[in-house]
Order: sequence, then C-alpha cells, then structure tokens
Amino acid sequence: MPVLPKPFLAESPLLAAGAVQDLPPGARKLVFAPGGETVLLLNVEGEFYAMENSCPHAGASLASGSCEQHVLSCPAHGLKFDIRNGRCTASPQLLIPLYEVLELEGQLWLKRPAGGS
Repeated sequence: MPVLPKPFLAESPLLAAGAVQDLPPGARKLVFAPGGETVLLLNVEGEFYAMENSCPHAGASLASGSCEQHVLSCPAHGLKFDIRNGRCTASPQLLIPLYEVLELEGQLWLKRPAGGS
C-alpha cells in the first residue's frame, strides 16, 4: 500500500483531487492548492487532465470554457488549448502548465508541473 501525503500540504509534491467515481466522463472540477493556485481537472472520455485554471493570455479562469474532445476554449477571449499538451491551437507559444493526474486506490492525485510552486 503506497504512502500518500496529507492533502494540500505545501511541501507535498501531490495534491488530493477527490475520488475517481466523483468525476465521471464529461465532468470537471476545481482543485484549490496552497498559495492560492487553482487547478482545473477534467474527465474527457474516461481520461483525466489537469491544468492551471488561468489563461496565459490575460489570466481568465478556464473553468467555464467549453471543451470539445481535447480542445478547451477560454470563455473570455475564445483562445483554444489542447488539454493534452497545454498549447494554444492558434499560438503554440501560449502554454498552460499541466499537472500529471495519478489514480491510486480510487483516488485522484495531482502532481505539480516541474518548477511549479
């Protein structure tokens, strides 16, 4: 049985994100991390994706943006991002930091991006 960190400890490399069963395909949720960052977690066709909840263009929340297949639209200005790599489809230099999503014993855990806080 793996030893997991307590949820939301600032020094932990993982963030608790809830139970797998609570995020069915098509669902999304916000995960609040220490330091005020917010992570958008999505289940697209049974695969989990997580990213900073901030558009790199102007910092708008992405949480209410439409997601078709693997493309998430920023609700503020319409920029589209591939949730598999975080890149803007029109301007690949615009990048949303992604989190690795781990499934352990029915729970979801988010691993911060390299160099993340």
